Amino acid sequence: QVQLVESGGGLVQAGASLRLSCAVSGGTFRTYTMGWFRQAPGKEREFVASISRSGVSTYYLDSVKGRFTIARDNAKNTVDLQMNSLKPEDTAVYYCAGRSDMAPTRQTDGYNYWGQGTQVTVSS
Repeated sequence: QVQLVESGGGLVQAGASLRLSCAVSGGTFRTYTMGWFRQAPGKEREFVASISRSGVSTYYLDSVKGRFTIARDNAKNTVDLQMNSLKPEDTAVYYCAGRSDMAPTRQTDGYNYWGQGTQVTVSS
């Protein structure tokens, strides 16, 4: 059974940085396309970033481009999301997700595996 466990969330002030990490176990990590999603109160879960199996290709939500960076370590079975210049509108529960298909997607229902989420709160 594939398990994803996120860590690194917290409460920070606007302009600060946070690094989220997702540890994956129980599957073949290097064969998964990985992504990060977020869900703010009262809103639908939205795509934030994804990374290809090799780590060569990355994709981002327009509003986080230039501030967030997704990276993976296939030797450690981890995928990270470095978040810089955080804004109050980045406040949400952040979820790590994985999919067996190599084709990139921003659709929530395209991902097979999900973590439990980690809270990120950015104060103004």
